[in-house]
Formats: sequence, C-alpha cells, structure tokens
Amino acid sequence: MDNEPIRLQKALSIAGIASRRKAEELMLQGRVKVNGKVARELGMRVDPTVDSVMVDNKPVQLDPDRVYLAFHKPKGIVSTMSDEYGRPCLADFFMGYDRVFNVGRLDQETTGILLMTNDGELANQLAHPSFGVEKLYVAKVKGRIEKPQLQRLLDGVRLEDGFQKADKVKLVDQNMTESLVEMVLHSGKNRIVRRMFDAVGHPVITLTRKSFGPLRLGTLKPGQFRELSKLEVSALMAAAQQGARNRGKP
Repeated sequence: MDNEPIRLQKALSIAGIASRRKAEELMLQGRVKVNGKVARELGMRVDPTVDSVMVDNKPVQLDPDRVYLAFHKPKGIVSTMSDEYGRPCLADFFMGYDRVFNVGRLDQETTGILLMTNDGELANQLAHPSFGVEKLYVAKVKGRIEKPQLQRLLDGVRLEDGFQKADKVKLVDQNMTESLVEMVLHSGKNRIVRRMFDAVGHPVITLTRKSFGPLRLGTLKPGQFRELSKLEVSALMAAAQQGARNRGKP
C-alpha cells in the first residue's frame, strides 16, 4: 500500500535531501530527527504523510503529494479559487493541479507573490495572525511623499480597525507627481498598505508584493508560477513552526 511506512533513508532520498548512503551517514551522525527524537537506527521506518522529520534542525517535507508554488498574481485577478460573480480568479491558472489553494490574499488590483499549495496544515499555520510573516511591498503613490509622512508610517497610523505601523519604509524614487516607496510590514489585514498610504495623504497608484517571508518574487512575470525549492519549503515550515511555538508562550 502507498501509505505503508518506509525506511527513513529511502524517504530522505525520495525527498531529494540526500542519496540513501548519504542519508544513512546523516542518521549515524545524529543529524536526523523524527518526531523530535534523534534517529540513528538505520532500519527505522516513517510514514511520510504523518511523521515530522528534521535534518540539521531544519524541517523536511517527505510527502511527495504536497505541492508548493510561488505565483505572480496579475492585476485584475481575484484571490480565490472560485468567484460567485464570474470574475477572473486563481483557478484559471491552476487547472492542472489538484486541490491547490492560495495562502492569504492580495486585493484585485494588487500584483505580486502568492503562495499556492495543497498542504492544509502548513497553510493554516502560515495564515494564523501570530505567524507574522514579513512582507515587502513596492508602491507607486500619488504626490511627492516627504520625510514626515514616511516617519508617520514608521511611527504608526490609526485606521478604522486599529493602530498600524510599518517595520521599514524606504523612498526609492520620485518626480513632481509620484513617489516610489518600499514598505515592509507583518500585518495581513485587508488592503492594509493602501489604507496606510491613504492615511498619510498619498493614495496608491500601483502596488506589488515582492516577498512573502522567505519567498521572493524574483523574475516571475505576471501569470507565471514556479515550484518552490526544497530550501524554500523548509524555510516556510520552520517559520510556521516558530509561529506555533510563539502561540504557546504565555
């Protein structure tokens, strides 16, 4: 049966972490953990769909059925896999993938990186407010934004749903009528970047999310997507686990 436990070194090999021989060396060196315990026994078996495995204290995804994609959402696309009003949505781009869905959202007019996956557990962890993933946005805004307005974004602005401040703000370029600004923040609230710039008197013209945690948009063109590397998946899993640990703190 497909879900029968398999030898740990074989699971690591299938996952592309190392050859079976190298995986055995890693196990004998005490660098592999299964469900939090060091796994040195070469005959040990794991269930790739259930057991938690780490190599050098970095989580490893063993389940071959898990899909992780970085997608460059174009302008005008609704961040949902189905839209009751018939608007263009994410499902139009992923018809060849079974049960993938988006982690978080970008509003219809915002472009940039979205994580698409069929890993419900990881998605729930990443979507939890305590995860606090860092996101980098590039916004073209109306007017010449000055230092006092940039400082207000850093100090915080009061919005209808609470106080919000940026982690970092950088003026990239400007002319007489527009400014290009980079903003880093952790909040995942709806239209938060647009509302913050509105609050300081510089409405957004265009907005792109360049990064989501360890994921970078890179050279992806709008409408394109790519599979995440094993390092990227591991980094996301590690960040999600850290968020879960933070939730457990008093």
